[in-house]
Amino acid sequence: MPRFITPKKIPPKIGGGSFRAVGRLLGFVGVLVVIGLIYGFLELLQYGQKFTAPETESREILVTIPPGATYPQIAKLLRENGAIRDEEAFLWAIRLNSRLKRPVSIKAGEQALDPSLSVWEVIKLLVKGNFKFYPFTIPEGLNMAEIARSVERAGLGSAQDFWALCHDRNFISSLGIGADTLEGYLFPETYNFPKGTPLKDVAQAMTKQFFEVWGKYSQEAAAQGLDLNQVLTMASIVEKETGAPTERPLIAAVFFNRLEKKMRLQTDPTVIYGIPNFNGNLTRADLANPHPYNTYVIDGLPPGPIANPGEDSIKAVLNPAKSRYLYFVSKNDGTHHFSETLREHNRMVAQYQRGGGSS
Repeated sequence: MPRFITPKKIPPKIGGGSFRAVGRLLGFVGVLVVIGLIYGFLELLQYGQKFTAPETESREILVTIPPGATYPQIAKLLRENGAIRDEEAFLWAIRLNSRLKRPVSIKAGEQALDPSLSVWEVIKLLVKGNFKFYPFTIPEGLNMAEIARSVERAGLGSAQDFWALCHDRNFISSLGIGADTLEGYLFPETYNFPKGTPLKDVAQAMTKQFFEVWGKYSQEAAAQGLDLNQVLTMASIVEKETGAPTERPLIAAVFFNRLEKKMRLQTDPTVIYGIPNFNGNLTRADLANPHPYNTYVIDGLPPGPIANPGEDSIKAVLNPAKSRYLYFVSKNDGTHHFSETLREHNRMVAQYQRGGGSS
């Protein structure tokens, strides 16, 4: 019998048209993918720009962050003041910072920012507390009441509150000061405070500066047998008696010479300090009025400083001029004539003032 050979199954051929269709499909998909990538990149680029600086030029922008403000409130403030481009970008950066590091704590107060910084750099400044500082100067020789009024004029707080703080025994003690008030301890200097600085911090900065200066002279004072209160009291009188730096050692010498001879100091500024609401007119009745600061009536030094002296007056007290002067009178030009005898002094008083401004 003849053998029958079963033919092998041969797959049907795919025509050239099918290949072209698949190619077109893949090409279309590829185009879509490319378009998607480009679109995504552009979206990412556009979103990323929201984190960049709003401006190219550097300048100062002041933004006040209220205490207890929420992140959305802060974001709105920053955008409205031109410190950031986009609120959502700021909030997203805050969330990312919190996850990668620790919760972000933004300090309240008036902060100095720069629109040429990115949102990340702005956040760093807010966390650090890049506060705007304002100079505040205390001239030599002001007393507490005058400094309190200066504090109020500078917008740091009310004069009444600062005055009360200068008499707060608990606060004074916390500063390491063994006195009834801060008179003499509010060192004359230029300070820099941000808005909203608590008055306690203001007073603390002044007393801290005083002790930094006093540290240079404390051993010298002790070697001379003078305590802190004595030096400050004498220095405050010297400060009030002259504005001429070269005269301070001479003024100090006069008062030390008087004390040595058991003479009263008889200095007008001490009398004035003890007169409430002094009107600027010192009378003979005032000079005779007995109060603890009237050195025409009391012997020795008054109980405490009458002003806040500068370093030069402290230095003058510890290094008085070597002289035998016991008197001085103003020459009405910011300087004084010094005398060793009462006769000469009276003659100079007649010449320069005829009854006023003598010591």
